Amino acid sequence: MTATGIDAAGTPILPESAVARFRQDGYTVLPGLFARAEVDALCADLEALRATGRPVPGHFEPRPDATGDPLATHPRVMHPHEFLDRARDVLLDARLRTVLEVLLGEEVLAAQSMFYFKPPGARGQALHQDNFYLRVEPGTCVAAWLACDVIDRANGGLEVVPGTHRMDLFCPEDADPELSFAREYVPPPPGLSAVPVDMSPGDVLFFNGSLVHGSGPNLSADRFRRSFIGHYVGRSARRIGTYYRTVAMSGERVVLAESEGAGPCGTEFAAGGPH
Repeated sequence: MTATGIDAAGTPILPESAVARFRQDGYTVLPGLFARAEVDALCADLEALRATGRPVPGHFEPRPDATGDPLATHPRVMHPHEFLDRARDVLLDARLRTVLEVLLGEEVLAAQSMFYFKPPGARGQALHQDNFYLRVEPGTCVAAWLACDVIDRANGGLEVVPGTHRMDLFCPEDADPELSFAREYVPPPPGLSAVPVDMSPGDVLFFNGSLVHGSGPNLSADRFRRSFIGHYVGRSARRIGTYYRTVAMSGERVVLAESEGAGPCGTEFAAGGPH
């Protein structure tokens, strides 16, 4: 398949240069794929959920902030598309489908959505590989990471290690719980290093499921680093972790066989533990 799709201004949604970047480095950024109004509406729905302070079992589990951990009251939201219409609309958006069908070379299935509030002072997620958790077989997943704020290193922006998408899954080490809410850490391989990906609201970063990536703490005084993430797999995939309830981009459930060793994207340190 070749790059295709035209936006309202007549510009290709996915230029050939972006495809080349994805093949070479394992990631590519499409600026302004979503309008600011779309991003703001999505964030408003998620903020309304958080403002209730009430959990949604299996999706959103806030807890009293007894430790000074901002992630106690602003935990990530897992699979918001399963109970929020706007999150479902974003996950299954036709623009994402157009790009993903080029990058994966086939029809795609949506496997997961997540939303991160990442308030000031929040820990990041140590460098990791997404397919370590999804365990897609054969092949791998692709993430579509939508920036909902101005994102840079100061507020815990994403970092990627170009070239690692051509490598196998690594066996993670233990992360530093003072810096990461998740336990797994994959050091950059010798000769490679993490590079920051600065983004603006509406930008989407697409990256290969084997690409090593992660983020540091939000060191800003008053800036959130909100983001919406979808994980996708090719229609030729046969197995995936049961945590990931795959659906076609038209919305129908597509059940894949279970793969071993899968789980949520990032094993969190126990609540109330060191951070």
